[in-house]
Amino acid sequence: MKTFSPTLLGLLLLAAPVLNGCVTAKKYDDLSARQQADAQGKEAAERQLRSTTAELQKASDELAQLRLTQKRLVTDSAETGAAYRKTRMLYNELNSSYDKLLKNSDRELANKSSDYNKVAKDLARREAELGELETTLQKSKAVNDRLAADLQAREARLTELTKALADKDQAVADLKARVSKALLSFNSSDLQVKLKDGKVYVSLSEQLLFKSGSTKVDPKGQEALKKLATVLQEQKDVNVVVEGHTDNVPILRGTAGLADNWDLSALRATEIARLLTTAGVASERVTASGRGQYVPVAPNDTPQNRALNRRTEIILTPKLDELFQILGSNSTAPAGAAPGK
Repeated sequence: MKTFSPTLLGLLLLAAPVLNGCVTAKKYDDLSARQQADAQGKEAAERQLRSTTAELQKASDELAQLRLTQKRLVTDSAETGAAYRKTRMLYNELNSSYDKLLKNSDRELANKSSDYNKVAKDLARREAELGELETTLQKSKAVNDRLAADLQAREARLTELTKALADKDQAVADLKARVSKALLSFNSSDLQVKLKDGKVYVSLSEQLLFKSGSTKVDPKGQEALKKLATVLQEQKDVNVVVEGHTDNVPILRGTAGLADNWDLSALRATEIARLLTTAGVASERVTASGRGQYVPVAPNDTPQNRALNRRTEIILTPKLDELFQILGSNSTAPAGAAPGK
């Protein structure tokens, strides 16, 4: 289809009046329609041209971008290739080192395995020893617990015994004080009251009690014994031992019923025991014994010393039933087992 330029189209329009007479109306209308169609075609072509131009520009920009990308990719590819080759070299080196290490590791593993076996055996031995030690510890603990319980019981008994001893000592001290007070009126050279070995000793001289070689107590001596008996009646938990003592001078031959000093000391002790029981002291509490010349308090080398040896000792001992009971419980208490038994 032919197109007309704007100039030609304008000339045609100017000539239209002239040609009007010779151009038919139908041809004019055709020409006008064709002209309008050509204008529209031109406009569409121009739009298509602009669109194509824009697309071409876009494609050019994309091509330029692709070229830049290709350039970067080429650069990156070169760098990547270099890195790959370096990495490959490192990999080969590492692989070689790994092979060496693996060979060395096998040897080390064999050595370590041997060491491990030794350590395992030593550990097993030590575990066995530990088990034995734990067993021994348990046994020792059980023994220690028994010993602790026994010690606690013994401490309790010791406390009880200590108190009983203190009570006994106090009782002996009180008894001595009462006896000393009761016999205070007698001369100290004839009568002495003292404490010895937890007992009260009342020592009476022969001069206070007897005439030489006699077994009968003089009235003054009887008075002393009665006063002592009065105290002993109040002290019913006191045992009484009467001991007769002499010097080493033999008795005169022909003294009735006496063979020697032993007889004399025994008969004098019996006489004093009888006077005490007659004065009210229970007979089962009194014991008489003759010691003769065999327990002197001084050498028999002077008249004064021999006079000291001729004496009667009345030994007063508080009953120790409570102490004996405590001591008996101690002796029958089970002892702790020795460790490990």
